[in-house]
Amino acid sequence: MDLVPLTFSGVEKLKEELKYLKTVKRPEIVQAIATAREHGDLKENAEYHAAREQQSFTEGRIQRIEGTIGNAQIIDVTTLPKTGKAVFGTTVVLYDEDADAEVTYKIVGAIEADIKLNLISITSPIARAIIGKSEGDEAVVDAPSGKKNYEVLEVRYEG
Repeated sequence: MDLVPLTFSGVEKLKEELKYLKTVKRPEIVQAIATAREHGDLKENAEYHAAREQQSFTEGRIQRIEGTIGNAQIIDVTTLPKTGKAVFGTTVVLYDEDADAEVTYKIVGAIEADIKLNLISITSPIARAIIGKSEGDEAVVDAPSGKKNYEVLEVRYEG
């Protein structure tokens, strides 16, 4: 099985979610199933079927998280040599020349990516364009909307 690159903080978030699913969500679902069973005939009991569906989804999510953590290659960017180059786990401040604005992204694994939190996947076009770049370097991103030009303003090695 392939190793899954994750940041240290990404693994911690997955562990928190796993703990929540096992200690809070799973018992809630078990209780919901028990309550629904008390209502009688299970064939026509929508509450029972909904609780069982939720149980199936939750158990699947637990298995996926355990598998991901088990195959994780944890990369703690704070322990990497500070070369000034953008690498997995670094936070990069860019100047978007087209929008005349600064943007900040952290390069993370695909599982951790969340554009709303400015966490971009290592496999995204923007990350691929800035990997290996240093302050002052130009990066051209082949985005679905066309080419975008960025200047690397800062590379931070923070957890």
